[in-house]
Amino acid sequence: MKKIGIICKPRPQEAEGVLKELHKWLLDQGLEVLMDNETALMAGTESDYQRVHLPPICDLIIVLGGDGTLLSVSRLVYDYDVPILGVNLGGLGFLTEVTLDNLYPTLKNVLAEDFELNERQLFDTHIHRKGERIAEYSVVNDVVINKGALARIIDLETFVDGKYVTTYRADGLIISTPTGSTAYSLAAGGPILYPTRRAMILTPICPFTLTNRPIVLPDDVKVEVVLATENEDVLATMDGQLGFSLECGDIVEIRTNNKKIKLIQPIDKDYYQLLRTKLKWGEQPPIRKP
Repeated sequence: MKKIGIICKPRPQEAEGVLKELHKWLLDQGLEVLMDNETALMAGTESDYQRVHLPPICDLIIVLGGDGTLLSVSRLVYDYDVPILGVNLGGLGFLTEVTLDNLYPTLKNVLAEDFELNERQLFDTHIHRKGERIAEYSVVNDVVINKGALARIIDLETFVDGKYVTTYRADGLIISTPTGSTAYSLAAGGPILYPTRRAMILTPICPFTLTNRPIVLPDDVKVEVVLATENEDVLATMDGQLGFSLECGDIVEIRTNNKKIKLIQPIDKDYYQLLRTKLKWGEQPPIRKP
């Protein structure tokens, strides 16, 4: 690895010192450091690059921030075979697994090629209106279809591979990747899936019928959700960052993308330890060990 990209969440008070120190450390290793213009400004230097320009010219991209920053970067890199190292600057951080305390030991291992690649699947999301495709997105975490501020239930007719499943009468519906199973889907009562598994999760949000429970589907199916409610403010939101306003009769189609994002994971990283830490599970050690 010779060319290292850095993308930092624009949060100067928390990130500026970390960024400047990291920039100097990488230069001291004889590496070429590339940054987008906003990140460069925080580091006290200049750049003509925007974020979208970095993936095709970098061997590695370091993301300083939280899961939201990493999600936005992931949608830029999946067309390129470039891994991401997510560094957590605070907050929950299921994707940005590397802590500041472990940043430089982890980087030394990465430069020595002593690491694991954790591959995560994506969804392709297409929105159809009156027989025409009017929008398309790539999704790392989830697609959420839900109403606006008014407390009214919406009807979402749901099909899998053209077969009718049910009409969810609910506040909304979450279609999640395994990576997104620890995000909004978890808060809505969905299951946790091991993030490298290949599957799709449908999780209704506050369903009117309590027997409408989350369901896990194979990753090779096509899910179609038809908005069957008129005169409501309904949005399809991708990864909590991109939104599209829906009309009655619109179809939200979700399929698994064959491409993957590659997250660098330290060799000693334990996903179950991550769950215990992030979700505040019991800290008592097991009585018996295998």
